[in-house]
Amino acid sequence: QVQLVESGGGLVQTGGSLRLSCAASTLTFSNYAMGWFRQAPGKEREFVTAINWSGSRTYSAVFVKGRFTISKTNAQNTVYLQMNSLKPEDTAVYYCAAAWAPGAIPTMRPSYQYWGQGTQVTVSS
Repeated sequence: QVQLVESGGGLVQTGGSLRLSCAASTLTFSNYAMGWFRQAPGKEREFVTAINWSGSRTYSAVFVKGRFTISKTNAQNTVYLQMNSLKPEDTAVYYCAAAWAPGAIPTMRPSYQYWGQGTQVTVSS
């Protein structure tokens, strides 16, 4: 059974940084694109950023460009989300997800077959 386990969430002040990790088990990691989504209270889950299967290309939502960076280590079956210059509006549960998408960088939720349980990120003002 495929498992994605996120870690690294927590409470941080405005302008601070956090690094989220997502470890995958029972998954041929190098065959999957990986994405990060987030869901704030009362809102829909939204796309944040994603990386293709090889780790050579990324795509991010406009609201995080220049602040968040996704990276992937196939040898360690891990994807990371480095978040800098955090704002209170970044407060949400962050989810990692895996998509079978050779060569592509999916941005839509239905494209992702596997999801982690989420990790809370809270940015205080």
